[in-house]
This record gives sequence, C-alpha cells and structure tokens, in this order.
Amino acid sequence: MGEIWIKEAEQLGDGSIGGAMDSPSSPGRVVWHTTESGHGDVSFTNVGDYLRSIGAEPHILYDPTTDRLGQYGPLNQSARALKNDGISRTNRTGRVCIQIEVLARASKPFTGYWKPGKNFQALMRAIRSWGVPDVFPAGALASSYGDTRASRSRTTWATKGGHYGHSNVPGNDHWDPGAIDKSALFAAAPVETPKVSLKHILAARTADRPAPDGHTTYPAEVKLVEAALKAEGFLAATYASDGSWGTRTDAAYDRFRREVLKLTGTDATGAPGLTSLKALAARHNFAVIA
Repeated sequence: MGEIWIKEAEQLGDGSIGGAMDSPSSPGRVVWHTTESGHGDVSFTNVGDYLRSIGAEPHILYDPTTDRLGQYGPLNQSARALKNDGISRTNRTGRVCIQIEVLARASKPFTGYWKPGKNFQALMRAIRSWGVPDVFPAGALASSYGDTRASRSRTTWATKGGHYGHSNVPGNDHWDPGAIDKSALFAAAPVETPKVSLKHILAARTADRPAPDGHTTYPAEVKLVEAALKAEGFLAATYASDGSWGTRTDAAYDRFRREVLKLTGTDATGAPGLTSLKALAARHNFAVIA
C-alpha cells in the first residue's frame, strides 16, 4: 500500500472527504486541476476554505510559487473535484484517483513560473508510492476551452494508470490545468536510482548463509538483488523479500550467471563479482558501487 497521508502536508479540514474506490483493482491515476485564482498564502487560505464550503475538496491543494502543500483527505479514498460521467463515478475510478488543485490559472501554465521544492517532491513521492507511472496516457492537455486535442477517452480513463489533466476526464468540460509542461512535473522530482554496494553484498553473503534462516546483514540492498533475481525467474517470491542472502539467493544468482550471462565453471559460482552484479543492475534499474 502507498502513502495515505503525506507527512509534509498541512491537514485541511477534518480529514473526511470521500469514500471507498469503486474499482480498486484498476491502475492508479492523478488528476491535475487549477483553481482559477491567484496564489500566495491568502489565496491558499481563502480557496482552501471555499473548496471545503462547497463540498468540492480535492485531495491536495498546492501553491506553485511557495511550495505550500495541504491535504484534505486520505489518498486511498475518493475526493470530490470531478463530475460523474453518467453512472460512472469518476472520483472513484482506480486504485487511487489523486486530485490535485494547483493555485493557478489554466490560461497561464504554472510550470512557466513555479518554484517546486521539497513539498512538491514529497507529493510526487506519495503519488509514485501507489505505482502511478510518470506518464500522461491520454496525451495532450487542452490549451483553451474546447480544445479537441485533449482526449476524454472513456477507455483510456478506465484502463490506463498515470497522470491526467481535468481536460482529459470523461464527463467533465473544464480545460484546466492548461498547457502545462508535463515533463517538468517529473523533472522537478527526479527518482533517485537505488544503489547496491558490492562490499555490502559480499558481507551479507558471508554472514547470512551460515546463520539461522532470516538472518540479515544489509537487507535493503539484498532485497534489490533478490527482486531482480525474482524478476528473472530464478528466485521464488517466498524468498525474494526477506533481505537475507541465504542458500536459495546464492543458487539463484548462480543461475543468472549461467543462464543469462552464459558464464561457466568457477566464473558461474561463488561470491558475486562486480561485472555480474553490474549486469544484473543494468537489467533492473539499480546501480552498483564497489
């Protein structure tokens, strides 16, 4: 499960805004809105109170000029910022449907002047914790009211996880957040590549194998290697998340060297080496340091 409450965010209201999702087995998504207002602390307070007074709370209120972040309700429940699409309750589509109101105007895309900081990075961290990918599956956003380049495909909305503009949501006619720079959202919160130390992996192998089952030495780094070996099909899920470099992890690593790297003899057994570990890392998005 992902983050439900963002610890860096101010809580707005009583924390109760919606209910359970209608399609929790569907991919998670985010919807970007603009408040069609000014920004700054006065606007943050006034708009925040107004959204609550009319029962149209999103999950998140964000000021792009001050990096101020507020949260109305839990991310794993619905918000109230979208219209239904007939009998389809758009606010309740997906595993999560995280609604973000940005203190800005659609006619002046906020990514042209914003100052994202640690709070925006925290927001993106929470979004990614739900498995929401850094993509806009509906494609173009609207640059004006009625812009037909902004798709409102019901099929895309129902089946594709990722980020959407309000202008991409079926059953809704708003064109916010305007023609923001979509790539800038992700660039402002880069994903750090996890790192594995060969020295730590060798120490874990030396300490964990002779110890009782479940013994761990550097569990976070071992788990990254185990997850990669599981993805390769060499390590059962039962043993791929304990962070212990036991005999099964050892055997799985040997299989990787033999079957993928085509190594033989002593090159395919024993302690992991820098070359083979880097080869595994390159296939599964982590980095290796000596």
